[in-house]
Amino acid sequence: MQSLRILFISPYLPSLIRVRPFNWIRALARRGHRITLLALEPPGEETSGVEALRPCCERVLTVPLPRWRTLWNGLMALPGATPFQAAYSRSPEMARLIRQVQAEETFDVVHVEHLRGAELSRAVNGRAPIVFDAVDSITLLFEKLLRAGPTWRSRLLARLDLARTRRYEGRLPNRFARVLVTSPHDRDALASLSPNGNDRLLVVPNGVDLEYFAPMPVNRDLLTIVFSGKMSYHANVAAAIDLATQIMPLVWEQVPDARLTIVGKDPAPAVKALSDDPRITVTGTVPDLRPYLARAAVAVSPMRYGVGIQNKVLEAMAMGTPVVTTPQTLTALQVRVGRDLLAADSPLMLAAAIINLLNDRALWQRIRDAGRRYVETHHSWDAAAAKLEAIYQDAIIEAK
Repeated sequence: MQSLRILFISPYLPSLIRVRPFNWIRALARRGHRITLLALEPPGEETSGVEALRPCCERVLTVPLPRWRTLWNGLMALPGATPFQAAYSRSPEMARLIRQVQAEETFDVVHVEHLRGAELSRAVNGRAPIVFDAVDSITLLFEKLLRAGPTWRSRLLARLDLARTRRYEGRLPNRFARVLVTSPHDRDALASLSPNGNDRLLVVPNGVDLEYFAPMPVNRDLLTIVFSGKMSYHANVAAAIDLATQIMPLVWEQVPDARLTIVGKDPAPAVKALSDDPRITVTGTVPDLRPYLARAAVAVSPMRYGVGIQNKVLEAMAMGTPVVTTPQTLTALQVRVGRDLLAADSPLMLAAAIINLLNDRALWQRIRDAGRRYVETHHSWDAAAAKLEAIYQDAIIEAK
């Protein structure tokens, strides 16, 4: 395929936490495409990922999104039809930058990332088609959050924004040349909201950086269980609480020396409080997640609810750390339970799976090896980028 000039617009800084845009850009650059990245810098964003992407891009331009602006955007969204997620990133400065960059050069395709970036697309002009990466269905997430959210505040926010989000997401296929999501489940959710344009809804799953997330030559602590993720995110908060208060007590009955490590930035107060138990460590932000995965005996992801692909599951498997999870995380994956990982839907059965891995070395080794083979086979970022290339090309041809 010939080299494409891609204008890539992101409402946050791509990074090892914002893995999808970060790895899209790296993989597309390896395949010879010329990328201009325009990214907002919301409050508290980690900037190291953007620095790592500069060699991959012709230009990287960022615009600060001050906290006062996000609060103002939320206030102005209250009486309107735009959901908070989409209104959050409104930025006159970014809109001017998008128009300026388009005046300076011509692009073959425009890539806009996430529902938070959808409003930024209104500054795009010209004939280049816009491919919108929704990532997940936020409507589907809010519906699950209403049923199983960990706090009344999270459930209230979902209730306030659900109807607007349904209407907004239902219009996405009519606004963009293509709309991407990570899983068939999310595609079906968006398709149910939009009577027209469902042929524009496409699934492109996440990959894993198989060189970065690879087994490490460190000693395993065969009594340590790890749970990782952004610990301010409501679904992770719920999972951490369930793991510490419902699952681990059952594990401790059989393996009293087992320890739990909860790894991830910005832990909510309810997560921090779990470290009052001396058997539980809550790390907060760490410079590198990999050593925690590499040293642990088991990675557990007991999600009550979620959408899209759980990167934490794929990353642990890539590190050669056996995974125990809930069925909710498997809808976007092609794994075989019992071969590639273990899964259960109750605290008792999740605890039993963890105990089996801690006590059965042969089972542990089989799951470890099969998990790594699975991500190597199904979740290469280069394969995902090849699919994205074809989607770009189809949109370009259709726009002519």
